[in-house]
Amino acid sequence: MLKPRYEVLIGMILAAALSRLIPHPPNFAPVGALALFGGAQFADRRLAFLVPLAAMLLSDFCIGLYSHMEWVYGSFALITCMGLWLRSHRSGWGIAGASLTASTLFFLITNFGVWVGSTTTYAKGLGGLVSCYVAAIPFFGNTLLSDALYCLVLFGGLALLEQRFPILRERPTRIQA
Repeated sequence: MLKPRYEVLIGMILAAALSRLIPHPPNFAPVGALALFGGAQFADRRLAFLVPLAAMLLSDFCIGLYSHMEWVYGSFALITCMGLWLRSHRSGWGIAGASLTASTLFFLITNFGVWVGSTTTYAKGLGGLVSCYVAAIPFFGNTLLSDALYCLVLFGGLALLEQRFPILRERPTRIQA
């Protein structure tokens, strides 16, 4: 049986991932926020990676698989590592900075993957890479906004739930001498 905190975290992550099934503007998805939240909230590092990854994969099976998924999931894993760092730097500014960094990392990695995987759209070389990044700029704003919004909902929502229901608060681990 799962602890109530884990049940709530898993439910929040699943709900956010399933929000990808609702019509939305391009790149307005909870991807970065899910990874940050999972990394920052699960005490068990395996669950920090597994739960958000499984939720993303579930929603990907529902919306359909797509090219360059390995780049999306690679960025997702790196952003989860940022979430692990965020565990000890959890503040409004820390979360906001991590959200901005996560959006930027996602933009850089996934568009690099598009360029690498392109056989006809972008020339190989620096000019083609720059063209790929420039073409993606219009989508970057949605990534920034969605990560910020979903981080606010996930981190803020959990903070409100922890205030209302003390059983959901993370218990400090005891260090034995």
